[in-house]
Amino acid sequence: MNKSDPYTHHVPPPCDEPVIVCHADEDLLVVEKPAGLLSVPGRYVKDCVIQRMAAQYPGVTAVHRLDLDTSGLMVFALSKLAVRDLNRQFRERQVNKQYVARVFGHVEADTGVIDLPMRADWENRPRQVVDREGGKPSVTRFEVDSRAGTSTLLRLVPVTGRSHQLRVHLAAIDHPILGCDLYAHPAAFELADRLCLHASHLSFTHPASGQLMSFDSRCDFTVL
Repeated sequence: MNKSDPYTHHVPPPCDEPVIVCHADEDLLVVEKPAGLLSVPGRYVKDCVIQRMAAQYPGVTAVHRLDLDTSGLMVFALSKLAVRDLNRQFRERQVNKQYVARVFGHVEADTGVIDLPMRADWENRPRQVVDREGGKPSVTRFEVDSRAGTSTLLRLVPVTGRSHQLRVHLAAIDHPILGCDLYAHPAAFELADRLCLHASHLSFTHPASGQLMSFDSRCDFTVL
């Protein structure tokens, strides 16, 4: 596979759920992405958040992404100023991103940090792997929200933003995310009909006004 190929080769089933607009102004757009919808076009599938928003918000530009199967909050730029400034905020880690995930088993520690370097698994794209010697620094903070039955609800803060970071890190500590088709073992995969990962909080500084923008979103798998 060509390592520079930017396109998604996986062909997902059609997503009929809507994109929910949480905020829109001259500079930016904040939405809730449903699980099963691409953030940007793939090689074969063009239906995505960008395409759905483009008719109503011309010039909409992606400044970050969520995985196909991850739901939740995303911010898009609608002006050149916003493209520059939001990219800077993401690059300098000034954007606060938080997730919730339901994982297999009971996580014993109430809080913790997962510090495991990662790299792409080029032979098995789009998978990523932990590589303690050749991987890029990858850090995730977690906090237990609740434990119930055979699962734990976690609140996650990715300090770094590697592809599939949360999914890989949680699988690596033997608590894979329920419904994860890439990294969960069969028992964890079969416990949910979707990937139980949701971008629940997003906050950043408005590129034009300097105002703190803060958004929160709930999802169905937080309550059993």
